[in-house]
Amino acid sequence: MDVLFDILGSANFWAAAIRIATPLIFGVLGALICERAGVLNLGIEGIFVAGAMTGWLAVYLGAGLWGGVLIAAFAGALFGLLHAFLTVILGLSQHVSGIGITLLATSVSYFTYRTALPDVSSPPRIAAFQPVSIPGLSDLPFIGPALFQQTPLTFLALVFVALVALVLYRTPLGLAIRAVGDNPASVEAQGLSVVGLRVGAVVVGSALMALGGAFLTMSAFDAFFFGMVNGRGWICIALVVFASWQPGKALLGALLFGAFDAFQIRLQAQIGQVVPGQVFLMMPYLLSIVALILVARRADYPRALLQPWTKGQRH
Repeated sequence: MDVLFDILGSANFWAAAIRIATPLIFGVLGALICERAGVLNLGIEGIFVAGAMTGWLAVYLGAGLWGGVLIAAFAGALFGLLHAFLTVILGLSQHVSGIGITLLATSVSYFTYRTALPDVSSPPRIAAFQPVSIPGLSDLPFIGPALFQQTPLTFLALVFVALVALVLYRTPLGLAIRAVGDNPASVEAQGLSVVGLRVGAVVVGSALMALGGAFLTMSAFDAFFFGMVNGRGWICIALVVFASWQPGKALLGALLFGAFDAFQIRLQAQIGQVVPGQVFLMMPYLLSIVALILVARRADYPRALLQPWTKGQRH
């Protein structure tokens, strides 16, 4: 019990939880925007990989850190546009298209890496984002080192949570996006384009997903290597359900998973000699499944999710 309190009472633990949660925040916001508009984007895992590779490679080739962020977002938007073309415009299966995007984006990313650096045996390093201290706030006891000594991309992720919530619930655009995911016929009756709203939502959501991958290579690490995404995209899909498609709860879910992961790392260091390491590695996923089960039955999902739309359609 003392070990538990020591871990949970440490500012370093919560700082690590926020760092681990950051790529999930980007990813879950991106998936939330897509699904709010009625489109399931299972391409998220591959888009994570594409964002990680393109952002890192751009910086390695001299684009600068923020240039790498923009290029990663652009790469994600391109894959989102392809997914939107297949599912929204052509009306193909969102499941099949999403899995295809994941396979395509992952394969293209690995191929590009091998082509650009054919003779490299170990991943080249870049000068990644470093933690910044916010004057006045960083010196606050406990919360200062936990929250206000993070890298710029973490602060950007938190800004996007507020921005997405503001747009979805306080603007006509957000109302239209939510309506197109619940009752697209009503949106068309108002003279708005269901296809345009859905395509735009998928493109923007996919760009945010790619930023989650870019965080891995440009903040968490300073290199790109195969397998680094490690299922984070699939976790984001589950977190959207956990969050009931609400940005605030999405942030909570990402932080919860980050805390589980940070906790297992520290707990393993404390009692790892007693319990097999695999038990600790599965803890965050097991606890996330339990949390998902507890809230999934009450989740208020978008009514038109996964339903293709054709102009003039009525239900």
